[in-house]
Amino acid sequence: MTRFYEWWIGTRYLSSTHRRGFVSIVALISVLGLMLGVAVLIVVLSVMNGFERELRTRILAVTAHATLMGLEGTLADWRGAQAAALRTPGVRAAVPYVESQAMLARGEAIAGAQVRGIEPAQEGRADSLGERMRAGSLASLTPGSWHVVLGDELARELGATVGESVVLIAPEGAATPTGVMPRMRRFTVSGIFSSGMYEFDRGLALVNLGDAARLFRTGDRVTGLRLEMADAFAAPRIVREVALALGGGYYVSDWTRNHANFFRSIEITKSLMFVILLMIVAVAAFNIVATLVMIVKDKQPDIAILRTLGAGPRNVLGAFAIQGVLIGLAGTALGAGLGILVARHLESLVRALERALGTQFLDARVYYMSDLPAFVQWQDVAQVCGVAFALCALATLYPAWRAARTSPAEALRHD
Repeated sequence: MTRFYEWWIGTRYLSSTHRRGFVSIVALISVLGLMLGVAVLIVVLSVMNGFERELRTRILAVTAHATLMGLEGTLADWRGAQAAALRTPGVRAAVPYVESQAMLARGEAIAGAQVRGIEPAQEGRADSLGERMRAGSLASLTPGSWHVVLGDELARELGATVGESVVLIAPEGAATPTGVMPRMRRFTVSGIFSSGMYEFDRGLALVNLGDAARLFRTGDRVTGLRLEMADAFAAPRIVREVALALGGGYYVSDWTRNHANFFRSIEITKSLMFVILLMIVAVAAFNIVATLVMIVKDKQPDIAILRTLGAGPRNVLGAFAIQGVLIGLAGTALGAGLGILVARHLESLVRALERALGTQFLDARVYYMSDLPAFVQWQDVAQVCGVAFALCALATLYPAWRAARTSPAEALRHD
């Protein structure tokens, strides 16, 4: 009964317009300020999550979840290792590859690149690069065809298109009567891909596995195995299980390690944005303090009357604490709803705003991402709402404590 009494008093005072009608308006402004802060924080974190997911998708379109290589740089019994890897729970595919650095030349243009030999029929099991072809296809990389598929930035730098020839210069030399000469081979460009990541589009060339083995003279050996996992985030654990199952003596790597700095920078940026934008929520919480102090000042005679009727300091404290909690709850709930709604329709809203202003915020000719991908993570929403509500609850302590210390005689005398 006592709790209901405190709730009734608190809600009554919050909506009351007695004496100073602007008190309820100030409470409404506090709710709106908190709502805006929570919504902005959720939208920004959703955009950061969207960028991270989009970049992860683009990276995994070109790179495998994990790689298994020999300590000497090549795998001799790669078929046995492939069979053992496929027997490991969580591994969906294991495809061989040969990889080395080389120079590509066409006319006076020359560029360095990572040359990767693949089996086109199996490549789709390790990545989705075949779905990102701008011209040609990976199926053109047949044994003995000496075809090459280039990234679009690399092809642009060389000035090469499909059907034209480029010269691949291997780093290892061959002894000739005139001296040591680098091994060179003419390849025909049969395809161009675009992954959306500059480091791959500029620095990767794909050839047939057999052609790469003959060019780099690896024989029946391969550089390693590219592994595809059922769960990409379990790749670090699973690839180590594969290496241990083979008896050790292998070098293992995974996509989280290869791009650790990249994703760590995104996490740091996300944390900094959370702290900075949390200041907006903190300002809204301080507005709640000012609102409750004004309510306490306005209701001094009413508090004195309640005290004389038998209400204790704890009842008064609870009544005014409930007002701050209600403001915080309303602002947090409305902010969460608005933030989720905006984040889910952010791309459409940005496009509509671009059409209205006749401009483009992220020019596709400059940025690899010309839109704002947003991905709502419920963990982030819960964290934002929890912190916002906790700040609002803390903001109620001082005004409620001040109301509980009101002396009935002093309040009635000054009134």
